[in-house]
Amino acid sequence: MGNEAPGQLEVVRRFVNTWDGEGPVDKLPDPAALRDWLVEHDLLDAGATVSPAELRRARDLRDALRDQLRAHHGTDVDPAAAAVVDAAAARARLRARFGPDDGVRLVPDAAGVDGSLGMLLAHVADAMRDGTWPRLKVCPAEDCQSAFYDTSRNRSGVWCTMGVCGNRAKVRSYRERHGR
Repeated sequence: MGNEAPGQLEVVRRFVNTWDGEGPVDKLPDPAALRDWLVEHDLLDAGATVSPAELRRARDLRDALRDQLRAHHGTDVDPAAAAVVDAAAARARLRARFGPDDGVRLVPDAAGVDGSLGMLLAHVADAMRDGTWPRLKVCPAEDCQSAFYDTSRNRSGVWCTMGVCGNRAKVRSYRERHGR
């Protein structure tokens, strides 16, 4: 099973994976790291500044998106997570832009970090429209929680990698059943 998502949904997957459950390690430890990540992914101008409050909002959005990805395994989305996503969309001032080809896309009117986070949400909206969003999932392993793209034919993928997280879960389950 491949981990990379198609198109701009890959940027969303990478954003969610800036928190790594194996450690755990936050790859956005400070405002400069968030600025660098957003610049690297063409979401922010290189000369922009990032405040501690913007870092907190970005981390909150990342965690809320992770919660939404858990729902792709059949769990309910935490209403607080949905509220965080809604608030980020409001700060980004997302609006519909209609194209000459009868297409529509969301674009943020906000600048800076809020606009950058709005672009991530626009990528999510695009994935919802094209049907790829439900295939972006988060590994249920507590020591992983990595976002991955489910390429299985029937959309039944559970683990980011069967060889690591899936195998650990199977061994754990076997030991629990057999009292070892």
